[in-house]
Amino acid sequence: MEFVIHVLMRFFEKTRTEATRVMLNVHHKGVGVAGAYSHEIAETKISQVDDYSKSHEYPLKLTMEPEG
Repeated sequence: MEFVIHVLMRFFEKTRTEATRVMLNVHHKGVGVAGAYSHEIAETKISQVDDYSKSHEYPLKLTMEPEG
């Protein structure tokens, strides 16, 4: 849980409180919104987080979906 908060703060510029809310949504509902970005920026963030998570040996999965 703390790693997810750290990632949200580092890559998505969330405050600790915002990151905790997103993490708790993921924990309880299985999904949380990190932000709304253009397709290219979303792909870049997903790639960055994927690389970072793998290098720290955390199985964190991000996806992007159309807004709405």
